[in-house]
Amino acid sequence: MTMDRIFLSPPHMTGNELDYINKAFETNWIAPLGPNVNEFEANIAKYVGVESAAAVSSGTAGLHLALELLEVKQGDIVFCSSLTFAASANPIKYQGATPVFIDSEEETWNMCPVALRRAFDKYEGLGKRPKAVMIVDLYGQSANMDELTEICNHYGVPIIEDSAESLGASYKNRKSGSFGKISVFSFNGNKIITTSGGGMMVSDDPALMEKAKFLATQARDKAVHYEHSHVGYNYRLSNILAGVGIAQLNALDDRVKIRREIFERYVEGFTDIEGIYPMPEPAGYYSTRWLSVFTIDVDQAGKTPHEIISELEGHNIEARPVWKPMHLQPIFKEYDYVTAGDKDVSESLFLKGICLPSGSSMSIEDQEKVIQIIKNFVKS
Repeated sequence: MTMDRIFLSPPHMTGNELDYINKAFETNWIAPLGPNVNEFEANIAKYVGVESAAAVSSGTAGLHLALELLEVKQGDIVFCSSLTFAASANPIKYQGATPVFIDSEEETWNMCPVALRRAFDKYEGLGKRPKAVMIVDLYGQSANMDELTEICNHYGVPIIEDSAESLGASYKNRKSGSFGKISVFSFNGNKIITTSGGGMMVSDDPALMEKAKFLATQARDKAVHYEHSHVGYNYRLSNILAGVGIAQLNALDDRVKIRREIFERYVEGFTDIEGIYPMPEPAGYYSTRWLSVFTIDVDQAGKTPHEIISELEGHNIEARPVWKPMHLQPIFKEYDYVTAGDKDVSESLFLKGICLPSGSSMSIEDQEKVIQIIKNFVKS
């Protein structure tokens, strides 16, 4: 592909990242840990409004450690959002536990409280209670945390908030990632801010985060020699990449503002054609619009999401479907899936959904090009 390709969500550097990288080189803090890691953890915790944080090598690593910290073991059950990326569900399998997938609600596209309650009722009747509930904040928008938290608290089950896609979002003036017993962010290259690869665990329980750091550094006991009483992991974020994160975090609110403007420009651009509907944002929610996501009514638009994606690809523009739900994935097809009723909301969103280019570095001209190509194609 040529360099003029319009990507879905490319990295957007500020230029200040080099200051922190160079400082790491000048002071020889090249080893996995160092001052940048400590500062990045403190800055994230302050931004989210929680007590502590632990920088890790990826969001997936953070979710894995979260399950480990909550003592999820082989044979345990974990309720998990179905409409998500596989990285939400894979760590459940790492632990030998059994995922039970929960459908979405139409209002937020995130975990449905009615379906969650039905899942609890079902498994209580079987004499089984989940060890944790993995709630995903999808595409930069928080889940319905009041209702979901109330249900989980009623049963005494902790929440892991998978906020990989939602750093900068808020729900009723509380930051995304501040609701879970443990919450996890991702800094993958396509996220709203990036450290190339990396993640961050956050919690109001500092002791949990200290244990996370211990497990993430090969669980080395305090001894002159190498002593190990626990299985550990090599999951810490490097000091160099943490420096990238410090500079990126300083630009986060600006990045959110730009992505929301991109989303609104799409909405405005599609007003004169039928069949293209934006992902909703209920009152009290503040989405980052990490990705600008829409559903396509084929009967009205006359085109399917895959046809539009193919048309854009023909113009060297990247677009993608909405996540394929976990209960439809071959690797997870044997596991239970609970809906609120007869309708499968997650599958419907997958079949109708499309993610459009949303990078905060995208020019208005490039976005107008995307809009015009879609409008011409739908009207053709």
